[in-house]
Amino acid sequence: MRLDKWLWAARFFKTRGLAQDAVAGGRVKLNGDRVKAAHAIRPGDSLVIRIDEIEWQVMVRGLAERRGPAQEAKKLYEETPAGLAERQKLMDLRRWGAEPALRLKGRPTKRDRRLMEKFADSADES
Repeated sequence: MRLDKWLWAARFFKTRGLAQDAVAGGRVKLNGDRVKAAHAIRPGDSLVIRIDEIEWQVMVRGLAERRGPAQEAKKLYEETPAGLAERQKLMDLRRWGAEPALRLKGRPTKRDRRLMEKFADSADES
């Protein structure tokens, strides 16, 4: 079975297109290696799937040609205990508060710089 089709059937991605993009972008590794979306997988294979900052470490337990209910999709894989513990730890950290710098990308815009200067000037006056 194709890797992208399995990721879609196991409900890791909403569409096969998103699954293909993730595989092409290197966010999905099969047995520790980058592969193409059309690569065949079989039960017993190990997958590392990175979605945003969350990383899933799963073992393939079954194959499904069609996308079914969530309860059926959970039967297609088994999460490793180490991966589950790491993911739970990350989810707890997210629940208590997001990292403020996580959303910052690159340099501040002109508007951001002006707001920072305005804030700094008001702090100097008081």
